Amino acid sequence: MRVREYHAARWSEPIIHELTSPGERGFIPPEAEEKIRARVGEASELVPASMRRREKPGLPELSQAQVLRHYLRLSQMTLGMELGIDVGVGTCTMKYSPKVNEDLAQMIAEVHPEQPEETIQGLLQILYEFGDVFLREISGMNAFNFQPPGGSAGAYNNALMMRRYHQVHGEPWRDEIVTTIFSHPCDAACPATAGYKVLTLYPDSETGLPDTEALKEAVGPRTAGCFITNPEDTGIFNKQIDEWTGIVHDAGGLCSYDQANANAIMGVTRAREAGFDMCFFNLHKTFSSPHGSSGPGSAAIGVTEELEPYLPVPVIVKRRRRYHLDYERPLSIGRVRDFMGNVQAVVRSYAWCMALGAEGIREAAEVSMINNQYLSEKLRRIRGVSLPFGGRRLDQARWSLAKLKDETGVGVQEVNNRLVDYGVQSMFTSHHPWLVPEPFTPEPCETYSKADIDYWVEALETVIEEAYADPELVKAAPHRSSNHNVADGGFDDPARWAMSWRAYQRKRGDER
Repeated sequence: MRVREYHAARWSEPIIHELTSPGERGFIPPEAEEKIRARVGEASELVPASMRRREKPGLPELSQAQVLRHYLRLSQMTLGMELGIDVGVGTCTMKYSPKVNEDLAQMIAEVHPEQPEETIQGLLQILYEFGDVFLREISGMNAFNFQPPGGSAGAYNNALMMRRYHQVHGEPWRDEIVTTIFSHPCDAACPATAGYKVLTLYPDSETGLPDTEALKEAVGPRTAGCFITNPEDTGIFNKQIDEWTGIVHDAGGLCSYDQANANAIMGVTRAREAGFDMCFFNLHKTFSSPHGSSGPGSAAIGVTEELEPYLPVPVIVKRRRRYHLDYERPLSIGRVRDFMGNVQAVVRSYAWCMALGAEGIREAAEVSMINNQYLSEKLRRIRGVSLPFGGRRLDQARWSLAKLKDETGVGVQEVNNRLVDYGVQSMFTSHHPWLVPEPFTPEPCETYSKADIDYWVEALETVIEEAYADPELVKAAPHRSSNHNVADGGFDDPARWAMSWRAYQRKRGDER
């Protein structure tokens, strides 16, 4: 198999506000007829005076053709997941999302979030059944809520419910959370944001997992609970996880399972049998809704019956044959997001599960594991590549290019930049700190074919051979991307961030 040559388009495209031309219009809405205006009044009168704008918003003014050209140019400069093979974007499960599910999600685009519930019974049924049937069976949890917009928000919600539980049970002094260094960073950051002290366990040099004795030493009367990812972000599955949850329970704590990426274990293992009290799934990973982090994503948080009263409101309940939004839950942590969350992400995931059924969901997990075993065998043969801690993984593994770095001076960031020249998305490395040196974490989930995996390995092997033959070629990459100079220092410099047009103008010093 030969790697493809790729070259991105390059447009010196200004941001859309800089393209504005006063007076340009793409569409001019018709004026309402006088008799209609007389009957319903002016739209502005429906907005309280205190909320009305004093001035019109400074929106860009462009024709339809200008808008179309602008966004098509930007799309040509982007190596998106539907153009290349993104096996390398591990822990994110960038699986293919069937396009028919997009059509289904669009069917509810016009539903108003404040419609009376009797007019959206079908939509409420989808939300209720997805949690009460599919996710309940997959996890063993008793009830689900879809308000959090992403995995970190799901972990934060679980931290809030954990805190409320201990307050209600008269133990507010429980202020410590135990996690592991190779769990997702949100499992430490979110409890810390909720006010907890976080105790982080580190792995031994052989298994890549913390010793069970270390957990026993960490828990005590102040333990509120444990937040853990399993498999961890290295891909290592903790086979003693039920023993771990038992140790935390014996200390009086609760256990939260980070299942943001459950691609290899759905239909195989369940949170309930592992002893967890709560969990969350990322619907925009495992359940095929397109990945959107805390934007168009959705984290489904699930709890046992004992913790069900603490779920955010509203909770969708079924009474007789009708579905209702239940706000009357005095122990709830309250509303954490507008209305019912990112409902379209739930509809996509519901459609995906309905199409697969129970056997298909189990098969998706098995194919993911088979794909990863195949990928692993091929990666082991490439010089400069190693797998810290050894052993088998499920559907992702954190590999290392430390040997390549030592022998050529080329590290994973340079390899990433060069991969783009072959039409392959950069690989996910690792959350900092890099305890695994020069890491990369591929994940060939069930939607990738053998040919996809073969091509991805061929591209990686080509870049590594280039690094041994001509290190400077790789260090200077990318050569065929829309941007030949990758400078990411600004991501760590708040002085250079601009989250709005007005902030951008201030940074440039030309605000008018």
